[in-house]
Amino acid sequence: MKKNRIMIFDTTLRDGEQCPGASMNLREKLEIARQLARLKVDVIEAGFPVISAGDFEAVQTIAREIKGPMIAGLARCVAKDIEAAGEAIKPAGKRGRIHVFLATSKIHREFKLGKAQNEIIRLAVDGVKHAKSYVESVEFSPEDGSRTEPEFLVDVCHAVIAAGATVVNVPDTVGWAVPEEYGALIKHLHDSVEAFRNGKAIISVHCHNDLGFAVANSLAAVRAGARQVECTINGIGERAGNAALEEIVMALKTRADYYGDIDCNVVTKEILKSSRLVSRMSGLLVQRSKAIVGENAFAHSSGIHQDGILKKRETYEIMNPQDVGWGGTELPLTKHSGRAAVASRLKHLGFKMTDAEVQSIFARFKEIGDKKKFVYDDDLTALVEGHITTVSEVWSLEYLNVTCGNLTVPTATVRLRKNGAKEGACQDASIGDGPVDAALKAIDRLTKIQGILRDYALRSVSEGQDAMGEVTVKVDFGNNETVTGKGAGTDIVEASARAYLNAVNRHLSNPAPRSK
Repeated sequence: MKKNRIMIFDTTLRDGEQCPGASMNLREKLEIARQLARLKVDVIEAGFPVISAGDFEAVQTIAREIKGPMIAGLARCVAKDIEAAGEAIKPAGKRGRIHVFLATSKIHREFKLGKAQNEIIRLAVDGVKHAKSYVESVEFSPEDGSRTEPEFLVDVCHAVIAAGATVVNVPDTVGWAVPEEYGALIKHLHDSVEAFRNGKAIISVHCHNDLGFAVANSLAAVRAGARQVECTINGIGERAGNAALEEIVMALKTRADYYGDIDCNVVTKEILKSSRLVSRMSGLLVQRSKAIVGENAFAHSSGIHQDGILKKRETYEIMNPQDVGWGGTELPLTKHSGRAAVASRLKHLGFKMTDAEVQSIFARFKEIGDKKKFVYDDDLTALVEGHITTVSEVWSLEYLNVTCGNLTVPTATVRLRKNGAKEGACQDASIGDGPVDAALKAIDRLTKIQGILRDYALRSVSEGQDAMGEVTVKVDFGNNETVTGKGAGTDIVEASARAYLNAVNRHLSNPAPRSK
């Protein structure tokens, strides 16, 4: 690897998915993995195979179907973990990587593991050697590395590299580090371990955002000698999240005068598309003021700023919006567009769909086309993503009617069909505080499942007064189980009912809460 080549290790599908409420199904993960391949990240950490049958299947499927990036599976320094990871990533062949980890900080050694330093090194070496029997590329992470004694960290690096690790990741697991301190730690490791200097191994960094320093710490580490950065799309992840991929990449590109001639393979024009896909698949909305990908990232309301932009863009924009994927939408489709045109546009947008799926989406496209003049790319993407997020439909929406007004008690009549039965649709009505509340209560009465709405978000998918609305809900079904549901439509009450029903079906498909 070239000295100034920075590898981008994306962990959206592993650490990112551990964000509460962000759980994704196999199809959603696969579509994100395909987009990450188009983005040209170097490594996709596809999951933690031993944690569940679903995670194992997701990693194995991604390893089999995604070409280009390396595919990594996470494992503790435990035989069963490593064996599961080795089997899951096997379809990737030489592009497979096992990422093993073991806590090394004093607080973790004493209170979590109850082990001495020499035992930690022995377990780390054994884990790396076991992983090496499955793959050539082995990465080792000393968990809570930023709080580990620097000299002990040096000893760990020497030991795991000698055992076969080609990447040593130094995670700021709890977001403790500050840039100057973290950069100094990475420089100390770089200067103390010859393998980092001669290119036999590289330093990676994985920073959390508990103090808001994840991106700053990652960039400080790059300046200090790190040559792999672990990050997620939109910075999603446990607690306050991870370092945001889009911010890391664009900081290196935009401030090459400061960071030097850094070579990064990421196709930046795919950044916005990646951000929106992850947001929709995970149900985690992007704040408007989010750097690079937020709706306000390149908006200028001040008259002074607008005047400067018109005269010379660089006066108030340090990046070209088009470089990260912002720009005009392509010519929209209409209700008169045929199935072939829709199929072609789906392919252009990067979705891999079967003929049956295209036919199903085309039917929904026709419904939307009858209700609005133009169907934009974002509208079509929302329909596709709604199809992808669909789980086994125990309950499906057949009919919805609401009455409401400032002098009328909001009432909703809902008819549902169970398990696709040709006969036996059931219907009920309910009142509520508003049309959405009434519709959801009617669904509760029909399904006999009581959900508590914990969060509700509505966003416009495309432009215009007839824009489609996309609804994301988080529903508590008890037993510490919060399920995300998504729905889209030109009628926001219908979209809300579909989103809630999606959550109900997800709950019924996987009633037991998953732990990680």
